[in-house]
Amino acid sequence: MAFRARALVVILLSLGLMTVCSQARFHFHHHRNKKHRHSHSHPGSQISLPPSPPPEASPPPDYDDDHVFDVRAFGAVGDGIADDTEAFKAAWDAACTSSTQLADLSSAIVMLPSGYSFMIQSTIFTGPCQTAIVVQVDGVLMPPDGPDNWPSNLSRRQWLVFYRVDGMSLQGGGLIDGRGEEWWNLPCKPHKGASGTIMQEPCDSPVAIRFFMSNNLTVEGLRIRDSPKFHFRFDNCSSVYIDSIRITAPPLSPNTDGIHIENTDNVQIYNSVIANGDDCVSIGSGCYDVDIRNLTCGPGHGISIGSLGNRNSRACVWNVTVRDSVIKQSDNGVRIKTWQGGSGAVSGVRFSNIHMDNVRNSIIIDQFYCLTKECSNQTSGVYVSDIEYTSIKGTYDIRSPPMHFACSDSVPCTNITLSDIELLPSQGDIVLDPYCWNAYGGLESLTIPPVYCLLDGVPGSLLETQIGYC
Repeated sequence: MAFRARALVVILLSLGLMTVCSQARFHFHHHRNKKHRHSHSHPGSQISLPPSPPPEASPPPDYDDDHVFDVRAFGAVGDGIADDTEAFKAAWDAACTSSTQLADLSSAIVMLPSGYSFMIQSTIFTGPCQTAIVVQVDGVLMPPDGPDNWPSNLSRRQWLVFYRVDGMSLQGGGLIDGRGEEWWNLPCKPHKGASGTIMQEPCDSPVAIRFFMSNNLTVEGLRIRDSPKFHFRFDNCSSVYIDSIRITAPPLSPNTDGIHIENTDNVQIYNSVIANGDDCVSIGSGCYDVDIRNLTCGPGHGISIGSLGNRNSRACVWNVTVRDSVIKQSDNGVRIKTWQGGSGAVSGVRFSNIHMDNVRNSIIIDQFYCLTKECSNQTSGVYVSDIEYTSIKGTYDIRSPPMHFACSDSVPCTNITLSDIELLPSQGDIVLDPYCWNAYGGLESLTIPPVYCLLDGVPGSLLETQIGYC
């Protein structure tokens, strides 16, 4: 049988951004994928306790053996040393081409049993499959240990890729170990130069788990740690449900975003814990209908929309809700970041019922985002509008103002709404001067600290143009 998991690296490396444009919608949606077995009842608004860790590994479910494809049956050794790549490919192909249609499961199960550690190389698992697939990770799954052990003929941009799959679950009580430390220590990663400045040169490091052009996806119950780069990335996907996962990496590990989505819609991220060296969740261009609830984030860089508009690109993001969550010991809280020179719009965003614990830049819009000091002012920008901040409370690090609204000179932010904001310094004196620049909006209640710098009304320049239309 020809392996369906084959090298499609050229396709993936040539991936271009797909701009998704539509009229902004500001409402909460319900998950449309009926295959997922989860409830959509939402409790009343309250600051949630940090979610409990996902359950420890338990014995695999007693599935009908006719529909379980145990990787050991295809030659996997599971000692953490032997290369089990071909066994995984064979198990995936067998499951993908099976005609399983059970009334109670409707899935073929690729089984990684507990008590084993499986090492596999960079691989692309390809659909479409004849049935829904469950990849049940109850053991340990890992890549080769560091760049020196990574085959030179394989892509260094991703480790495991699921391509054109419809109806897949990645789940279990096991561990995905990215073994990223040697990648973080590469000389091309951010480091201090002789003068004390931060130096960085381009280099590739693999994303741990990537879903590309796939729909109706579930990721549930897993632990994943120490990815060389992003832990999860979703590109050009629809209907993504993530629940009860735990992502960990050291606070100084570079570019280790927990979950990154790009050109992806109908995303739900619930009841999870992320502590890493970059954004807990980053939302890229082309994303809409995103709901994040009961997330514990930090240490890290917070929850971010962006960065958007890099290299004068067009970016559209709308209908995003982040609620009932905790952000702690983080460089940022809830953030929108855009480059100068871009176009498009961010609209219909609601941050609600979020607890901050010693967070710098607890609330921040930065339309001057730049990784160096050499970015020049430009006359275009991504239009940011209809942003609501409600019931955001806790403590901030006084090294930065707790609220920072830095909007473009030419494309100001509009309709920023603040309600029930109570942010106090974790130590030291209260910062009485939240920062605003070209930011329009208003207060629905008094805030702590007080905010007097938002401008009233709508700027005349926007009344005469269609800046930011998506």
